[in-house]
Amino acid sequence: MQHPCQIEQRQLELPDQHLHYRIYRNPNVAGSRRLVLLHGAGVAGEDTWGMITAFLSHWREILVPDQRGMGQTRSPDGQEHPYNAEQLMLDLSRLVDHLGWWRFDLGGYSMGGLISLLYKQAHPERVDKQYLLESAILDRPCWESTVILRQQYSGAAQLLRQGSAEQGVRNFLDTISPNRKVSTQAEQTTVSRLAGRPLGFANALDCVTSAINNIDREQLVAAQGDVTSFIGGLSVDLMHQYHEALAERMPNWHYFMVPGTDHSLPFQKPRQIARIMDAELDRYLAARDT
Repeated sequence: MQHPCQIEQRQLELPDQHLHYRIYRNPNVAGSRRLVLLHGAGVAGEDTWGMITAFLSHWREILVPDQRGMGQTRSPDGQEHPYNAEQLMLDLSRLVDHLGWWRFDLGGYSMGGLISLLYKQAHPERVDKQYLLESAILDRPCWESTVILRQQYSGAAQLLRQGSAEQGVRNFLDTISPNRKVSTQAEQTTVSRLAGRPLGFANALDCVTSAINNIDREQLVAAQGDVTSFIGGLSVDLMHQYHEALAERMPNWHYFMVPGTDHSLPFQKPRQIARIMDAELDRYLAARDT
C-alpha cells in the first residue's frame, strides 16, 4: 500500500550523536495535533512504526526518531557507545525543542515505553495522550520478579557482545516472548532485524537493566496522564494481570489485549493497533472537553 503521509527524513547533529528522525505529515488531517513514537531495543523507528503510521488518521504530524544504537542514528566516531535512560530522554528533549514541538501525544514500544514514561514524569506539561505497547518495566505485578526477569536479559546482551548475534537475539526472544508462535520465516525476519547492530542492541538491553535499579515504579506510574496500554494476547498471563489491575484501580489507565500477538505486536497487527489509538484519542478528547 502507498503511505498516505508525506515523509521527511532529517538528522539532528548533537556533539556526541547524530540523531536520525522521520516526520510523517498527513495532508488529510485538519488541525495541528502531533504525536511522537519511540521504538524498542534493537529495532529502528521506521521498522516499528511505519505501518502503524499509515493507518493513523488523527494526527497532522508524527515524529519517529531512531534512538541511540539503532536505525540510522550514529555516534560521530562511528562506534557503539553505552548509554543510559537519562541520555535517551535528553536526546528526545533536544529533538522536540529543536523542532519547536512544545506539546504532543507520546507513544512508546518496549524500551521506548520506558523512555516515554520517564519523559512524562519529567515533563508533564508537554505530553497529552499516551500510548504504551508492552512497555519495559511493566512486565509483572511483583516488582522483585520484574527485576529478576530484567536481569535475564544480561545473558542476551553478553552473547551479543561476544559476537554470537543470532544466539543472543534468540535468547532475548525466548525471555521476552516465551509463548510466541514461531514460524520459520517470521522468526528469521525478527532475528535478522534485531541482529543488524548487535552492540547497539546490547547497549539498549543494558540501558533498561541499569534504569530498573534506579526507578520507583509506583511513583513513575502515578505520574502518568491518560494511558492506553496494549499487551499481546500471547504474552505471559502475569503481564496481563498487572495491566488489568492498573486499569481497575486507575481511571486514567486503559488496557487492551491484542489477540493473536506477542511482544512483536506492532509488526503483527498495525491496522488494529492504529484503529484503537484513533478511538482512544477520540475518547480522551471527549472526556477532556466535558
